[in-house]
Amino acid sequence: MFTAYLIYCAVGAVAGVLAGLLGVGGGVVIVPMLVFVFSSRGIASDLTMHLALGTSLASIIFTSISSFMAHHRRDAVRWDIVRRIVFGIMTGTFLGSCLASALSTGVLKAFFVAFLYFVSIQLLTDRKPDASRELPGRCGMFIAGNTIGFISSLVGIGGGSLSVPFMLWCNVAVHRAIGTSAAIGLPIAAAGAAGYIFNGWGTPGLPQYSAGYVYLPALFGIAAISILTAPLGAALAHRLPIGMLKKVFGVLLILVGTRMLIGLF
Repeated sequence: MFTAYLIYCAVGAVAGVLAGLLGVGGGVVIVPMLVFVFSSRGIASDLTMHLALGTSLASIIFTSISSFMAHHRRDAVRWDIVRRIVFGIMTGTFLGSCLASALSTGVLKAFFVAFLYFVSIQLLTDRKPDASRELPGRCGMFIAGNTIGFISSLVGIGGGSLSVPFMLWCNVAVHRAIGTSAAIGLPIAAAGAAGYIFNGWGTPGLPQYSAGYVYLPALFGIAAISILTAPLGAALAHRLPIGMLKKVFGVLLILVGTRMLIGLF
């Protein structure tokens, strides 16, 4: 158990840095690592993916708070965007978590693998959408929030891989898009975690110390360390060659996605 807790802390350290550094939801690291640890501890295979997704979202509550506060201190959060998109974000995320709870582990893994490849292509090409328009009105922001939240809940992320490109497309400066994405991650994580707790409550076979599909020992280990490392990632985002780091991380995600894909068969 102690070894597993150390692994949870290590996952939290990496996820926190990535959340602040690249604007990429730490869930792309947390979810596959938790699936591996849960499987090695003998948790039923039909529950590992649901537990990983729910626990990932719950941990991102803490990561996002630490990350967006660090970005806020650098005046890199567009709070007007957060206010306009938050209702759609929470609605879409909760509905997505309800759907995820009804899907099989195999379907969720396949969707997650496809998402990893999508993120890796984003990172490797470093292709940014043309800033060809302004932010949409109230209805458009609600639809955008629903879409970002819905997909994020299915893959257990804070939404940075979706919200950052959306904001860049809408002519938001890159550093502010990353900082605002960190703030948007909080309602995504809160609504998603609530959905996974609600829909997983009382499910047979869950390990001890689970709250629905949130495994509390993993949550505490990840959250305790990610709170400390998220500000470090935010600080590094203003100093390091982000383009090169994105390519390295993109290759890593391809390897992780391929490993999970092979495991499906």
